[in-house]
Formats: sequence, C-alpha cells, structure tokens
Amino acid sequence: MSCFRAAAVAALLIPLLPIVGAQTIVVENATIPANESTIAPAVASVDAHESNSTADLFVGETLQLTDAVLANLTELELSNITLFSFQNESSSTETLSKRTIFGKCKTYPGDYFWPSELTWRLFNILLGDALIETVPYASSCYDSFENFDAAKCNFITNNWINASIYHTEDPTSVNAVLFQGSTCMPPALVPAETECSIGGYPAYSVAVRNVAQIQLAVNFARNLNLRLVIKNTGHDFSAKSVGMGALSIWTHNLKQTQFFKNYWQGSYYGPAFKLGTGVQAFEAYEAARQHGVTIVGGEGRTVGVMGGFLLGGGHSPLSSLYGMGADQVLSMEVVTADGRFVTASETSHPDLFWALRGGGGSTFGVVTSVVVKAYPKIKVTTMTYLLATGPSVTVDQFWAALRAFFDGFITYTDAGNYEYFRISKVGEGQFISDMGPWFAPGMSKAQLEELVAPLFAKFEALGVHVDPVYTEYDDYYDAWLASFPVEPFASDSIRQASRLFPKSNWQDAAKLNATFDAVKSVVEEGGYLIAFNIAAAPKGGYPDNAVNPAWRNTVLHAILASLWNVSNSEADIKAASDKLTFDWMQRWRDVSPGAGSYMSEADYIEPDFTQAFFGSKYPKLYRLKQLYDPFGVFYAHTAVGSEDWQMSEKILGNLPSQNSRLCRK
Repeated sequence: MSCFRAAAVAALLIPLLPIVGAQTIVVENATIPANESTIAPAVASVDAHESNSTADLFVGETLQLTDAVLANLTELELSNITLFSFQNESSSTETLSKRTIFGKCKTYPGDYFWPSELTWRLFNILLGDALIETVPYASSCYDSFENFDAAKCNFITNNWINASIYHTEDPTSVNAVLFQGSTCMPPALVPAETECSIGGYPAYSVAVRNVAQIQLAVNFARNLNLRLVIKNTGHDFSAKSVGMGALSIWTHNLKQTQFFKNYWQGSYYGPAFKLGTGVQAFEAYEAARQHGVTIVGGEGRTVGVMGGFLLGGGHSPLSSLYGMGADQVLSMEVVTADGRFVTASETSHPDLFWALRGGGGSTFGVVTSVVVKAYPKIKVTTMTYLLATGPSVTVDQFWAALRAFFDGFITYTDAGNYEYFRISKVGEGQFISDMGPWFAPGMSKAQLEELVAPLFAKFEALGVHVDPVYTEYDDYYDAWLASFPVEPFASDSIRQASRLFPKSNWQDAAKLNATFDAVKSVVEEGGYLIAFNIAAAPKGGYPDNAVNPAWRNTVLHAILASLWNVSNSEADIKAASDKLTFDWMQRWRDVSPGAGSYMSEADYIEPDFTQAFFGSKYPKLYRLKQLYDPFGVFYAHTAVGSEDWQMSEKILGNLPSQNSRLCRK
C-alpha cells in the first residue's frame, strides 16, 4: 500500500471509531440510541402538513434526512459524514472529479474509493440496521455461503419458476436471471452448477421503510460513485434491479395505503388512493374492493403496481376503458438524485411529474408513494375457450379461425374489452391457442355474448367449434382473481421481446395481411406468443405524460418468447437468442415501422430502444434526465440516458452482462 493510500485510509477510519462504539447520538438536541438494533438516528420528524404534498405524508415519509440532522452529525467530528451529504453543485463537481481519477466507471469492490467495512457499519447505524449484505436466494442449495439447508433448497427448487411471490419477498432475487449471470440457480434446474456466487446481484440492499433511509442511500451512492439500483418486486424483462457491486434500494416494504372518498386536486374531484410503492397488485385490488371502488393495475398478481409498472406506463385489463396506469396518477412523492424529497404534481415540479408518468423506473428518482384515481365498482364478464388443431380442426382451419379473431380487434377494444391469449406450436403440424381470458369490464354476460356472436359464427362457418365458458362477476377484483394465476418467474432458458402493433395496420387490408403473416410465421417456427388485444386511448381522453406514444395507437401488444433447454450448447442457445432479436422480431418491426415496444416487457437488446420505448417523447426525457440527474446516479438498462453508459462484458456475445463493470462511454 502506498504512503498516500495508507494515509487516506487512516484519515477515513479514525473518525469512525467513536461512533462504532457509541450507544447514543445527539440529533436536534435529542439523545437517541445509536446502535445496530435501534431505529435510525439520522432522522428528523417533519410535520406531515409542511410540504407541497397533495395528500398527508405517510409516517415513513415524515422521517427525513435534513440539513439540520447532517449538521448535528458533523458536530460529532465524524469527518466522513460528508459521504451522506446532499448534492451541492460545487462540491459534487469536485467530488466527481476526484472519484473518476482512476477511470469513468462506477466504484466497485477493490477500487480505491470502495467503502471500508467500518464505513458500511456506520452506514448501517445511520440506517437503523436496515442494510442487508446480499446472500442469493438459492444459496441454501450450496455450501458457498455456509448456509446449506436441504429442506429449504428443496422448497426453493420446487417453487423457483411457478411461485413469483417468494422471489418478490427476497431483497435481491429478480425475474431476468439470465442477464444477472444465472450465478446462483437451484442445482436441480442447472445440473452443471456447483457453487453459488453473488455475480450480478447487488452487494448490499437497504430495506427501506422511511424517506431518510432512501436519502442516505442516494447520497452515499452519489458521493462515492457507487452503482445504485432500485428493486421493488424484480418484475422486469431487462434486469433493471441488479448490477454487480451495486447498492440496492429495496422498496418492497413501503406498503401503506390510504383511501380518499372525495379527493380534490386541479380538475379532478372524486375517489382516490394514496399507495406506497411497495404495494403489489393483489394488495391494491384488495384495498379497492374493501372501499367499493376500482383502480387500474396490472394483470400480474405480484407486480409492484406503484413502482416500475406504473413508472413505465403500466398496461391493464382496464386500459381499453381507462388508459394506462400512468394516466391515473395525480401526484407522487419522490427522492431525487440530489437526495432531496419532493412532491411531483401538476403544480410542484411539473416537469418531473410529466417524466415520471411513463418515462421509466430507476431513472429520475425513488418514488415512495403515489396518489391515483379510483373508479366506481364495475361488473366484469369473462370468457375462455380453447382452439387447437386435432381430428376436427386442420392447421388451415386453426389459422383461419385466428385470423377471424384478429379481424375484430378494433371492434373489441372500442367496446372496452381486453383479450389475453396465447398461441404456440406443440408439435409438428400441431398448434394451440387458449383465450385466457377475454375480459369485458362493464359488460353483462348477455352483452359479451352479443359482441362475440359474429366471431363464433365465422368459426362455425370455417368448420371450427369451440366451447366458450362465460362467467359474470359483480366486481373487478373477483374477475381478476379468478382469471390470472400467479405468474412464472426466474427462468434462464428464455428470452422475450414485444411489439405494439398499431391500429392503422387493421385499417388497411394489405397491412393486416402482412401483420398476421408475420405473427403466424414466427409461431410456426417455434416462437411462443403471449398477446393482448388492448387499446390505451380511452374515449374520455388521457393526460399529457411521458407514456410511449405507440401505446395510444395500438390494438395489439404481443410478447414473443424464444425458449431453449439449459443442456443445449452455448452455440445453440446463442442461435435461439439471436433469432428472437434479429429474425423474428425484425419481421414484426418490418410490418409496423415507426411503432414501438413496451419497455417493461421488451427485448433486452431492442434495436433503437430510445425510439421503440419512448418515441417522440425521448428528447424531452433526455433533457430532464440531465437536469435532475447530471451525475448519472440512477442507471437502468435501456432507461433514459443509459446509452451514455456501457457494461464491460457480454453474455452470448451480445447481451450486456449485469455481472460486469458499468462505465461511461
């Protein structure tokens, strides 16, 4: 170790010694316990009414890091308390200059500016023992972390793919494990695996329950140039919640809810909810049912609907009636990259408010709660049926029936309907499509039967008979719960991509022929299709926000998956992966030029992602990114501004590896 570095390390560690052994700390003239089993000492309680908030702050939002708190901590002569200070333009520029002496990359373990063990301990004390050192979810299947547990491993293995609820309860587990490096999968699922490592998972997570903890984490990451990620549930096709050596802000525990029977803000007057960003779909819908109203959320049960779902736009079984999830937002509470806690609404930081509603998660700040519109209780009728080749249905009849269904997409969305269906090849010359479900909010069984009667008449004329099953519900919650099972999760033998096909393709016979042929051709070659007949341009209009303009013109959101066996050779896996992006999806892009893709369910290496995910909104979003986050504190793969960064290594030759360094280009 050089004399310079030894002196620097000594200067960093010596001031820490008093706090490590201390039992109390003085904050705003109050003596507060300050050890790893007590509440966070770096907190000031702020009056819930003393803010620009459009609704009373939750208790956790009143607990904030303030300049006064930092001043008191500084008086304790903890020289490195500046690691937790708010962004100051001059000091931040100087700090950035110093920390990039050794390159343009984020700070990683082993780097000169990586925090010492004592610094992490101080951080944990200030957080109130909320810091979690990462132990991968499946580590109990190995000896690597000295926590082998056969029974626990067996449970995890049996529930790895088909029980996302367990992954969402873990501070670091995510859906897109392939891009993390698949470094700790249950060995029964990856027979060649012999050890477990952290890989691309974050090094530490903060299990946040109040604003102060988020502010401390943001300031700490910014001042040390640490990679910072945000995890709510880990639902995302692009692994935005992981990153080698990162510090993660885990928002899952922000579960507070508050209902307003009569909420008045701007031109809106009516029922509303304030929901913490940790609230998941099943919890949001349960709250709405309890109060006799309906709210717009996703179909997935464990999705964090007030987190990345909503920030990325958020499509819903109710979108054809009410629009996107982002369209429902009335205000948001958010910690920005400078560490400050602000309200974003039409009157407070309106540009930030515009960007947060559809501009993507992990980009402009850490949202702690959202106020959203609520709607009256609504009845729903669902319908399911199975269409498959077999003794009475030939391949030609199968595709002709599907084409008849496609022909009615505009009619169905104009009626406020949403169809969720799958199409796949199950053998040579064998295909299956299940409608699961046709979702008709606001309709009775008789009304839905009338709507689909022409379709089933066409089926019969083609010699195709299906047996539709109708169910009428008095409430959205009951229909949703019965229709959408817990979603699969965390497979490393799949890659997905998506396309938003425009309504104009249905208004031109030649374009519709080309669109249907492009969909048909990829399924015939083995692509697995999950699709939604949906239109997010409700008759009542929608607000000006950052939602991808392609959503306002679409009638088909189609997700395509390429699957392989984990025992396949790397060359075969790469071929399957490349086919998805450069062959199958290119066919879809060719028949929908200028359209787009849904960022949360998209190709990990979507070509020209800024156009596909953001369209004409991107230039404004990029300007706001530079305004609110000039130092790149928040990074997520394919998020706004991510094109200014690159990861140092790749998987399968062209998939950026989250298990690598993140550096400015």
